[in-house]
Amino acid sequence: MRTVPKLARALAMIVPAGAMAAALIAQYGYGLAPCEMCWWQRYAHIAALVLAILAWVTRDVRAQTVLFWLAVLGIVISGLIGGFHAGVEYHWWQGLTTCSTTRLGGGDALDAIMSAPVIRCDVAAWSLFGISMAGYNCLGSLIAAAGIAGLARRGR
Repeated sequence: MRTVPKLARALAMIVPAGAMAAALIAQYGYGLAPCEMCWWQRYAHIAALVLAILAWVTRDVRAQTVLFWLAVLGIVISGLIGGFHAGVEYHWWQGLTTCSTTRLGGGDALDAIMSAPVIRCDVAAWSLFGISMAGYNCLGSLIAAAGIAGLARRGR
C-alpha cells in the first residue's frame, strides 16, 4: 500500500482549517453569530482537521490512509450539511423546528434564556451574489473534497 500524496494530505488539513478560520472571522470580526446548523458544519470541519493532522503525523501507511479518507469524509459531511442548511435558508425545505441561542449560563437560567439572542437557521446572516455562507461552505467543501480525492487517487 502506497502513502497518500503529501499535497493531498496537506489540502485535507488546509481546507477545514480555512473554513474554520472564515467562520471564526465572520463570527468574531463581523458579529455573525452561528446558528445550530452552522455549528454542525463546524463540528465536521473540526473533526476533519483533527483526522487530517493525525494522518499527517502517523507513520503507519494503513492508518495514514484510513485517517486521510476519514478527513475527506468529514469535509464532505460539512459540505452536505451546508447544502441542507442553504436549502433551509432559501426555504426550499423545512429545517429545524426549534431556535437556538448563543448565550446561556451564569445567574438565573430563565433570565439567560429570555435575554439571549435567537439565531434562526432559516435566515442567512450574510450572502454574496445570492449565496449564503452555508451555500459557500457546501460548494467549497464538496469541490475541495473532490479535488483532494482526485489528487489522492491520481498519486497512486
